[in-house]
Amino acid sequence: MKRVKKGLGLVLAGAMIAGALSACSSSTETNKGNEQGVAAELVNAEGFPIVNEPLKLTMMGPDVGIQNWNDMLVFQEMEKLTGITMEFQNAPKDGFETKKNLVFSSGSYPDIFYAAGLTPAEQMNYGEQGILLPLEDLIETHAPNVKQILDENPSIRKSITAPDGHIYALPVIEFNQPWYRNPLWYNGEFLTALGIDKLPETTEELYTYLKRVKEEDPNGNGKADEIPLSSASPNNSLRDIRTWLLGAFGIYEEEIYVDDNDVVHYTPMEEGYKQYLTYLNRLWNDGLLDQESFSQTAEQREAKARNNQLGLFSAWTAFQMMGEEPNSDDPMFLPVVSEFVDKPAIAKNKGINTGAFAISNTNPSPEASLRWIDHAYSVEGATMFNKGPEGVLWQYTDKENHVKEYLPVPDGGDREEYRSRITPNYGIPAPTINLPEIDKGLLGEVDDWVANETKTKLLDRGARIPFPVLFLTPEEQSEVTMMTSDLNTYVRQMEAKFVTGAEPLTSWDNYVSTVKKMGGDRMAEIHQAAYDRWKNS
Repeated sequence: MKRVKKGLGLVLAGAMIAGALSACSSSTETNKGNEQGVAAELVNAEGFPIVNEPLKLTMMGPDVGIQNWNDMLVFQEMEKLTGITMEFQNAPKDGFETKKNLVFSSGSYPDIFYAAGLTPAEQMNYGEQGILLPLEDLIETHAPNVKQILDENPSIRKSITAPDGHIYALPVIEFNQPWYRNPLWYNGEFLTALGIDKLPETTEELYTYLKRVKEEDPNGNGKADEIPLSSASPNNSLRDIRTWLLGAFGIYEEEIYVDDNDVVHYTPMEEGYKQYLTYLNRLWNDGLLDQESFSQTAEQREAKARNNQLGLFSAWTAFQMMGEEPNSDDPMFLPVVSEFVDKPAIAKNKGINTGAFAISNTNPSPEASLRWIDHAYSVEGATMFNKGPEGVLWQYTDKENHVKEYLPVPDGGDREEYRSRITPNYGIPAPTINLPEIDKGLLGEVDDWVANETKTKLLDRGARIPFPVLFLTPEEQSEVTMMTSDLNTYVRQMEAKFVTGAEPLTSWDNYVSTVKKMGGDRMAEIHQAAYDRWKNS
């Protein structure tokens, strides 16, 4: 099998333009022209425009730095459609959390928080303070698309409803994205070179594959430069491979998960987690896990993939990681099972990402603001926010049935790079709904192959949500917040030590004792209570 390299490099979703954070101007100042705001009866109940007189609103969001939001075609199209002009008070994506905290403490808020990633704790805190407006009544009267989604999906409604009964933020809804995290992918060229036509199904078979990659020169360059398994995660934490390998030992998620009997577990204390660490330590000692996994960047790992050195790795797709044209040469990982359990635990995407859109108490027209974003939860609006306006990168061939076709990229460059310049829905948790209709007519054979790999290897084999999206009570959240930072730091440090052998696994009991003292048992208790409330609500 011959690798076909792409002529153009892929754009990095995290690419940013360096720049200082700009101060957030007062919404009161910005909206002086709106006087006392726009009365609800002056907002059109349906259709477009939303308002008959020009309305200016301020919006704050995380900017990936590829294009100024003022120049994005989607926002320009929305202004023509709705009569609402957005003035942006963005911060670079990597500095957004810092600016968000500063804004909330300043007393001067944007009218709209967009793709803000508001945590449940932030929603409750700022909602109860009156900074974020409750949305549930506005949804009933001014957001028909959101209302229909919540009526048809009660689990989403209760997942975004705070303990006080209010909805303070709208979510990202991803019905057609089943992956909990990017899958692992095998190097298809290595499988062919090693004569493997049946993917590993057990941890021992996986070990054998990885060992053969190390020893048998499957890339055929006469050098022992193959790396069987490689990781590169935020904070060098093995996060990109952990979920898939934990599943071999019956564990769905790295922190909190609920088992098939509705019992909540704190993973770092579980026996299955110890078995996972033992397996990873074995791979490390035998040189089968990249010895730079705890130190390398994603770009460094990608360079190894493009040099055809990796045997198994995590990525959105293998061909993107390897810098190739789309192909179906590299099979998706089939979750393996260990001797300790009967079947692998396979985690599925929760389907929603909360805290994506909120309205502040300085907003002159909450009704118009919610109508504005409600369009992003329709098929037509979600298509525009995802793909850009019709006639730029795509056009309808059958509008009634949502069938489309791609148009040539206007500047002849990379399609994804161009998309990043026309819509904000690129690399951030933008408020919208991801529906199958959005891609209707645009998917090719490789897309169908990926979907089938996902179905047969994950969904058909019992993939499920490890723990639902839910709110803790303010008291519970306060307790969890106090415990989480120290616990996560200690657990991740010890994971690295156990895997690399810096700490022997004979110290496991002492480790568990320390985790319990730091609140591990309490973490399980709190989340069990929250889960029981969620399930019975």
